[in-house]
Amino acid sequence: MAADLRVAVGPLALKNPIICGSGEHVLTEAGIRAALAQGVAVVVAKSTNESAAARAQLAQTDYLAVSSGWRPQAWNLGSDGGILCRSGLQPRASEEWIAAVAALDREAARQGAYVAASLILAGLDDAVRLAKVVEAAGIRLLEFNVGTPYGDEATHGGVTTERAADKIQEQVAAVCGAVRIPVWVKLTGQSENVAALAQAAQQGGATAVTMIGRMLGMLPDLDTMAPALGTNLGYGGPWALPLTCYWLARSRKRLGPQFPLIATNGARTGEDAARMLLAGATAVEYCSAVMTGGFGVLGEALDGLSAYLGRHKLSAPQLIGLAADRVAAYADLPARPDHWRRFVPDQTIS
Repeated sequence: MAADLRVAVGPLALKNPIICGSGEHVLTEAGIRAALAQGVAVVVAKSTNESAAARAQLAQTDYLAVSSGWRPQAWNLGSDGGILCRSGLQPRASEEWIAAVAALDREAARQGAYVAASLILAGLDDAVRLAKVVEAAGIRLLEFNVGTPYGDEATHGGVTTERAADKIQEQVAAVCGAVRIPVWVKLTGQSENVAALAQAAQQGGATAVTMIGRMLGMLPDLDTMAPALGTNLGYGGPWALPLTCYWLARSRKRLGPQFPLIATNGARTGEDAARMLLAGATAVEYCSAVMTGGFGVLGEALDGLSAYLGRHKLSAPQLIGLAADRVAAYADLPARPDHWRRFVPDQTIS
């Protein structure tokens, strides 16, 4: 018998927990249709906002895949390495792109799926205005991204990396108060307390929160002795999976098990989706893996998650939070005197 993959994110019934996250791979209608063809429940379209400078940034983007040894490698090999990039927004005018996303969402509805609009925060008044445009166009789901990694680098002010909980609550309340469709709020991982940001989004009226966005980093190139790609970059990849799972579990404990969490950053396979569900996610977004490995990554993730659930005779909802709810405090773990000796060089002991 096939595993039951159906999950609920607030009022939305999803046919499975696999989501194609927003990025350059879904910058076009063709890309969104390719993601839908893999059977995912949701495709989050490439983000937009009102800032002309943010849209123009796409012409200055660049991308680098790196191995675990920090060496550049071929982009299209589906590598397990990370990606460094500076990204940009959808270059088409916001209203034009929203209309295109609405048409794609109508197509997706016939497949039992969703195509969500994505708005990145620049000015709050404009975010509220565009959220209303999204709803009026008939789009059934909005992702409101207040945590793009590039806010500190974008001197034009066209994108925001919000780290203040009180501001997030205010921003989310303004957008959620303006529309009746579900709003998922995407948060930065560049915070000492992502769970507090998630709670602020919850209190502002978010239907769900998505965590955690790419980190900001810089990688010196040993040959040129300059920063890779010339500047500071967003950094994502499989290395981030334990960090995402940590904040999922912490947020589940803080917000309660009924509030939906969407995982992003670190998932490559169906088993990674299982890990994130175990940590408390209701659904999992794939972005970097699709950019480097192609849309087939999504179908493989679906198959892999289904196989895992089948082996364990569980449905997707039954998996959610099982590991998160078993996280023990250090003080409650058994004492193991001298256990540390097994994990140091022999010279340390002698």
